[in-house]
Amino acid sequence: MSKIVLSMATLRLLSGSIEIIAAIIMLRLAQVDRALLVNSALALVGPIVLLTTTSIGLAGLAEKLSFSKMLWVLAGVACIFIGVLKSK
Repeated sequence: MSKIVLSMATLRLLSGSIEIIAAIIMLRLAQVDRALLVNSALALVGPIVLLTTTSIGLAGLAEKLSFSKMLWVLAGVACIFIGVLKSK
């Protein structure tokens, strides 16, 4: 198995575990205001994991992709972030 794929999968498993732990914490707190604080903290985890896994994947593909294809991939990632940021 590729170290890059293993790294990307590990980050996603870590992210999912953080989400599950946060849900358990929300249930234990049983208060809307505190659950909202936990949820707000999770808003940082998603984009950080997305950027990190995408960066690792792009680094692994750097030698296989042409420069123009790499620009298309980066433009796609930029569109995702613009879409997410514009919805708030």
